[in-house]
Amino acid sequence: MRSSLDLLNLISFDDFGTLNRIPGVMKVPGVISEFENKSNDGTTTIVEPCQRRIIVANQLPVKAYYEKDSNKWGFEYDQDSLYLQLKDGFPLETEVIYVGSLNVEIGVDDQEEVSTILLEKFKCVPTFLPADVHKKYYHGFCKHYLWPLFHYMLPLTASHGARFDRGEWQAYLSANKVFADKVMEVINPDEDYVWIHDYHLMVLPSFLRKRFHRVKVGFFLHSPFPSSEIYRTLPVRDEILKSLLNSDLIGFHTFDYARHFLSSCSRMLGLNYESKRGYIGLDYFGRTVSIKILPVGIHMGQFESIMSLDVTGQKVKELKEKFDGKIVILGVDDMDLFKGISLKFLAMGQLLEQHPDLRGKVVLVQITNPARSSGKDVQDLLSDTNRIAEEINLNFGKPGYEPIVIIKEPLSTQDKVPYYAIAECCVVNCVRDGMNLVPYKYTVSRQGSPVLDRALGVDEKNPPQKKSVIIVSEFIGCSPSLSGAIRVNPWNVDAVADAMDSALQMENQEKILRHEKHYKYISSHDVAYWAKSIDQDLERACRDHLFKRCWGVGLGLGFRIVALGPEFRKLGMHHIASAYNKTNSRLILLDYDGTVMPQTSEDKRPSTEVLSILNDLCNDPKNAVFIVSGRGKDSLGNWFSGVEKLGLSAEHGYFTRWSKNSAWEICSLTRDFDWKEIAEPVMKLYTETTDGSFIEDKETAIVWHHQHADPHFGSCQAKELLDHLENVLANEPVVVKRGQHIVEVKPQVCQHQSF
Repeated sequence: MRSSLDLLNLISFDDFGTLNRIPGVMKVPGVISEFENKSNDGTTTIVEPCQRRIIVANQLPVKAYYEKDSNKWGFEYDQDSLYLQLKDGFPLETEVIYVGSLNVEIGVDDQEEVSTILLEKFKCVPTFLPADVHKKYYHGFCKHYLWPLFHYMLPLTASHGARFDRGEWQAYLSANKVFADKVMEVINPDEDYVWIHDYHLMVLPSFLRKRFHRVKVGFFLHSPFPSSEIYRTLPVRDEILKSLLNSDLIGFHTFDYARHFLSSCSRMLGLNYESKRGYIGLDYFGRTVSIKILPVGIHMGQFESIMSLDVTGQKVKELKEKFDGKIVILGVDDMDLFKGISLKFLAMGQLLEQHPDLRGKVVLVQITNPARSSGKDVQDLLSDTNRIAEEINLNFGKPGYEPIVIIKEPLSTQDKVPYYAIAECCVVNCVRDGMNLVPYKYTVSRQGSPVLDRALGVDEKNPPQKKSVIIVSEFIGCSPSLSGAIRVNPWNVDAVADAMDSALQMENQEKILRHEKHYKYISSHDVAYWAKSIDQDLERACRDHLFKRCWGVGLGLGFRIVALGPEFRKLGMHHIASAYNKTNSRLILLDYDGTVMPQTSEDKRPSTEVLSILNDLCNDPKNAVFIVSGRGKDSLGNWFSGVEKLGLSAEHGYFTRWSKNSAWEICSLTRDFDWKEIAEPVMKLYTETTDGSFIEDKETAIVWHHQHADPHFGSCQAKELLDHLENVLANEPVVVKRGQHIVEVKPQVCQHQSF
């Protein structure tokens, strides 16, 4: 039965309203009831449809392992997975389904059985990508091209990063299509909400929107979004932007990332955004795409649970004894090009060089998570990091003391908490990172628990106030939310070394105040808060879906939905032809630029074909045909001199001529244009300071154009020019108005007069 319902739910009824889930009972002939269940005593209860959220990410929140004894695959939830944790922000009755890949390769023969187990026991739908597609998609396009570019690393040479590869891009599309197909298998498009995560799946919204015009889609980018100057180097920049805009809501960790995205949309697609009642929205062909800015948090319950374990307390006690008498500075990073580990080591060396008294007293413990990709760049990074650490340990170490301790084996969150708990300072020195939750985890661990307090030897009767110090790079997403942290430029090794010294010399009361500020924010803005806020905004963004009429337009990744009001009716050719043939008196008004002639055409003169068509229309005695344009009467008169019966309305109706042989009529009783002497010098001033702008002087109006100027600067200058002209022309009989890429001054409208 369920499979049959799923097949019915795949039907798209965009032109006929919404198809609800199939109800259980028909009580009255011709009237279908809501969902109902009948109990054993014969009473009927209404059953509300269960809310569902479909979470789509590159990797499922499960760990897979192969059991050799039974020759079967085993699975367990990955408690560290953000995608598993975020469900705490949804209402309790919400059903959450996950779509994504496994962290292991499953043989073709086992895929069906594995799919069944994952769906039934874990609510997971696995995507099985062919090995060659996965390699090109993940290790190729995602990790070696897109990830560096989004972190501001351009492949200037073949040895300096991977260049764009069309084959890897095709694999990226193929992989996203596989994810889309899996979503199709489980979605009820009229009720379910789809939440897509991260840069691996940026074209997925287009695949879903093309299939279901009213699908409810949110997208959250966990990496940085680069400035438009970096992003525009991407050969498929427009395709990715247009695909993202097929979402209803797009989320970012910081305003900087959102600003860069909006700037790219403005510069490359000509789209502008506006803020209404605190919400940022992009109008995209009648749809409003909401922009959400909210940094993710950590799972407080997970850390509180870990800190209450006796085994955690025992590990804290062991580490306290191991580093007895030493101040621990902690770093926790992926082995990644952008984490700044080697720069951190150099700063540690600088600290010991400048402060000999700290040698033997301060130790930097660096936990390195395994690299998520492989290749020469990762091997070079490992070699460089190890070399610097060895040099510093050789120069400043002594028997029983190593200034830098590197922990290379993989550690779980539970294993890391004891290190957080004993560290006096945490250093996050990334040169670029999307969010980075290490400072959050460190702060919560330093808040501690009774178990950790006993392990640290805290006086239970008179416990001291909690304290912590964070040194954080200004180039990572968590930096704005950590107002009490010491912010550094990671490229400035001297500044980072000074920050370490400041952290070590800081008074305890200052450490306490900084810790309290951070803990208050982190504990109240956890992962559940983040997920709940985004889920609520996604619901709000999709609220008007049923009140719009939707049409799909475009091919491939250029596909988009044109959304119009419920009263709008698309004109069909047969309706137009029928009405045309039935009428005896027709007025046909034709715009010129953008209608009769393409907007982008440099040669604005009408073609022979256009003139021929206009002659045919005008020769029908039932027709009155007019060209309506903002262009001057002389240009229009010359261009259309071969169409004798054509009416012309020049300069937006200021000049009107009913046919070639009739006189021009003007829409004013005055011939006074002295105000031009005031307006033109002002426009010239802005033209000189705005590269790409120009002035168009008409008989009755004067127009400042800025379509070829920088979009942002041109728009700002147009706003300033509008205010300037309104002030200097306040007492003149003119109207100053701003249009699309123009500022125009023209006379106030009066009645027509022939001349």
